[in-house]
Amino acid sequence: MSDSPVDADEVRHVAELARIDLDREEVEAFASQFADILAYFDALDEVPEVEQEADLVNVMRPDEVRECLSQEEALANAPETEDGYFKGPRVS
Repeated sequence: MSDSPVDADEVRHVAELARIDLDREEVEAFASQFADILAYFDALDEVPEVEQEADLVNVMRPDEVRECLSQEEALANAPETEDGYFKGPRVS
């Protein structure tokens, strides 16, 4: 890691937060990759700011009231229902 703004301790800290075990070679590789990512963010600072927002045009169709499915039709293909509602797996 020559002139990398990210040192091995920072990489180990991020890996610890993410609960990832890294060996020495991986720490060095990620430090280099993090440095590249930070360089991309620095490049964004060079993008000129736009002083005026572009005129936006609504490309969506207008809402139309249409007939909807009945409760029986909506539940027809459900693998499991209960009291007129979809029933999903229990979350523990």
